[in-house]
Amino acid sequence: MKLSKIIAIALLCSGSFALNAQEREIDRIAAVVDNGVVLKSDVSEVINRVKRNAAAQNQTLPSDSALHTQALERLILTSIQLQLGQRMGLQISDAQLDDTIRNIAQGENLSLDAFRQKVTADEGDFERFRERLREEMITGEVVRANVQRRIYISPKEVETLMKIMEEQGAVNEQYNLGHILITIPNQATNDDIQAAKERADKVLALLRDGSDFKRIAIASSSGSNALEGGDLGWQNINEMPTLFSEAIRGRKKTDIIGPLRSGAGFHILTIFDIRGENVAEIQEVKSRHILIKPSIILSEDRARSMLVEFAAKLRAGEADFAELAKEYSEDPGSKLNGGDLGWSDPSVFVPAFKDTLNRLQQNEISEPFRTEHGWHIAQVLDKRTMDATADKKSEQIYRMIFNRRYAEESANFLRELRNDAHIEVMSED
Repeated sequence: MKLSKIIAIALLCSGSFALNAQEREIDRIAAVVDNGVVLKSDVSEVINRVKRNAAAQNQTLPSDSALHTQALERLILTSIQLQLGQRMGLQISDAQLDDTIRNIAQGENLSLDAFRQKVTADEGDFERFRERLREEMITGEVVRANVQRRIYISPKEVETLMKIMEEQGAVNEQYNLGHILITIPNQATNDDIQAAKERADKVLALLRDGSDFKRIAIASSSGSNALEGGDLGWQNINEMPTLFSEAIRGRKKTDIIGPLRSGAGFHILTIFDIRGENVAEIQEVKSRHILIKPSIILSEDRARSMLVEFAAKLRAGEADFAELAKEYSEDPGSKLNGGDLGWSDPSVFVPAFKDTLNRLQQNEISEPFRTEHGWHIAQVLDKRTMDATADKKSEQIYRMIFNRRYAEESANFLRELRNDAHIEVMSED
């Protein structure tokens, strides 16, 4: 008996024994995904969230049927990633989650209580927000762990792009692109390709007749950003997939571009906005840290409490940071230097570490915070502003190439995951 039937029967049986034998509505299964399920209540939650966001932005939406299809697809892909994360042993502890929420709140200039009230007012359930954030952190780690190892960038590539950019002059513009993807199935026949091309042409005709791009993206796109109206965010032209960067050169705001053919399908683009990018200055910090890694022997609580004690002694002047780092830190790269990380752009560190450094004042010692490496306390010793001179250009260009490759490989990786999964979408009846 298929997994979906077993689960459905179990749910129906549990409903049949309700108090007073009264019929009642129970949660139903929308899809079976490998060893997991997507519930209809989850689909409804995503749809309601999209509707709230659209209302706040005065954004029109497609039909509920189109929203249902997009929401279900988003949840199917999330389920696949979460199951892979479980097999990989990825976990986000409550402490890690709390620290991320604290960083988000501080980024919005809100206290934790004020942020909780805002989330509750906007979404109705703070605990559900926490768990959704945990899922987003896990899926993000799944993609990063599997995609980064696919990317190799040679010094020659960096040198070549640097020469091209110098020949073109300073290419500092950033583009906020909109994207619609009409997919082509694996091992597509000529008929499949022609059918996808016809769908893309119809979408293009609607857009050129004045239809709202974001509304059409939500209704029609198979891209990962479909529920965000196809919004890809701000990118330098050299960070985009080559197919996109070549197509938008010389184009202006609101232009509709495409269909562009790739292995994934047909792409339609628009330019929501263009802005100049200020890369003249880079903010760097000189910092140091102490890392304690939880283990079978050392619990999460004990690792954190050790750092609470260290921070208290350091603030009271009863201990020396460098000596504590040399004795206790488990970061082999900085331990012997007293935890010193030197001068760095905070963006080179993992998000929780970067956010902490950006938040700290000079000489301030942080509270213990969690990253995927373990528990840390950190101190910013100094800050400076650097010109983006020649020694920084190669780093920036490397990052541009990496971002482009990362976007391309992420899409390929997620498509492969989706194609390899067993998915059974349940009837609406």
